[in-house]
Amino acid sequence: MLSFQPVIIGGDLGAYAIAREFNDAYGVKPIMVTAYNPNAIRDSAILTRRYCANASDEQALVDDLLDLGAQLRRQNPHMPVVLMANTDWRIRVMAKHREQLEAYYQLPIPPLEVIEQVMDKQGFERLATAQGMPVPRSFYEDFSQADDSNWTPQPVPDDLPFPVVAKPADSSQYENLLFEGRKKVYRIDSREELDVLWHTLADAGFRGTFVAQELVRGDDTGMYSVTAYVDSHGKVTMRCSAHVLLEEHHPATLGNPCAMITEPIPQILDHAQRFLESMPYHGFANFDVKRDSVSGKFYFLEINPRIGRNNFYVKAAGINPMEIMIRDIIGGENLPEQTADKEVLYSIIPDRLLRRYIVNPQLMAQVRRLQRAGRVNPQRNPKDASLKRRLYVLESELNEYRKFNRYYPKPTSTGF
Repeated sequence: MLSFQPVIIGGDLGAYAIAREFNDAYGVKPIMVTAYNPNAIRDSAILTRRYCANASDEQALVDDLLDLGAQLRRQNPHMPVVLMANTDWRIRVMAKHREQLEAYYQLPIPPLEVIEQVMDKQGFERLATAQGMPVPRSFYEDFSQADDSNWTPQPVPDDLPFPVVAKPADSSQYENLLFEGRKKVYRIDSREELDVLWHTLADAGFRGTFVAQELVRGDDTGMYSVTAYVDSHGKVTMRCSAHVLLEEHHPATLGNPCAMITEPIPQILDHAQRFLESMPYHGFANFDVKRDSVSGKFYFLEINPRIGRNNFYVKAAGINPMEIMIRDIIGGENLPEQTADKEVLYSIIPDRLLRRYIVNPQLMAQVRRLQRAGRVNPQRNPKDASLKRRLYVLESELNEYRKFNRYYPKPTSTGF
């Protein structure tokens, strides 16, 4: 059995899923570095929480990680320590401070220049187009000069039809920005509405780039997810895809899948693999893909240079992604390519709530069949099933009714 210590920055559902994957594969208890103690990790028996008061401040976070690394080194000088994160901002912080952090940690992430290329949606669009990956038409608004009193937004090209989806071109520049009416993703129905958003962002102090992107036709069930791992030699050794059934609709988490069916889809898996192997990439990647409900064509929307919040669907489909990574970076194994092919329902919401949003009879029959077989939720962990933990999970799932009743009470043809 390989011996190592995982350290994970964050404590949300995605971070807990990573911790569980480590624990399931190796019996190890990851250390979670967080400022808060959310239900996702509270009172968990499979991890240890380390309090970091200023975890949203770049230098404070790095200093705390260096202190923790030195402490672990003193305790066991020969124990490898693996550092993980699962938000764009944290991944960028790790990459920017790689030289310091690598004194204590192994960092299974791409180089900073690659992260900056793929994390920026305009850069991703250029790279994807060069690899023959279909992407929606997009327009980019630059806010870098918005402090100038003479600044005005650029006019949107006439060939970009409304409605559009507006979102940050690089989410790490938007992640910690707070203002009234803030959303992760915006549906914009007119040029006038887009102009209002541009001025709201400028007034809030946003100085990055926002993208207005063609709205691909279809509801949440048109979305797909691809997760892959690229090993130390630049080879994709793990692939998994899933068909999204429903996304979250709370403004802060809009677009995050909350229910998916895992299935191998070679068409999008092959595109993703060619893209990743065309550059000096290392570590996990997660692609958002949407299939047009009329043409049936798949469009790649973006890539996250990390494993993604809903990474547990990969384990549910038959491959533990943390095991693939550890066998690469700690074990030094040259693994063959693997594609997860088990059909399961990954869902963090109650069965009855999910069925409210499935309007296609054939898809409903598939959902009911998989619900009878048992849905997979990373927090429903038999190794972490104290009364408190069970109550936290129940509270979380029941809270989904409240959120959907408020923000998305019934299904629509566009998912907005």
